[in-house]
Amino acid sequence: MIYPSIDKLLAKVGSKYLLVNIVSKRVKQMDETNYYQMKEKEYVSHKNIGRALEEIAKDLVHLKEN
Repeated sequence: MIYPSIDKLLAKVGSKYLLVNIVSKRVKQMDETNYYQMKEKEYVSHKNIGRALEEIAKDLVHLKEN
């Protein structure tokens, strides 16, 4: 995986395990609702996993603390 960089993502999330959890939930949302944060042409990746990572890198997905 080249884009987005894992270092940039970990700076935003803090943990690899939390990153995997967030991405998996976002991909499920994308699959179920077909809702994307950006326009189709703005994504670098063609797959939902890459798109979810891009959204996290651009601060479009936020963590909700309990």
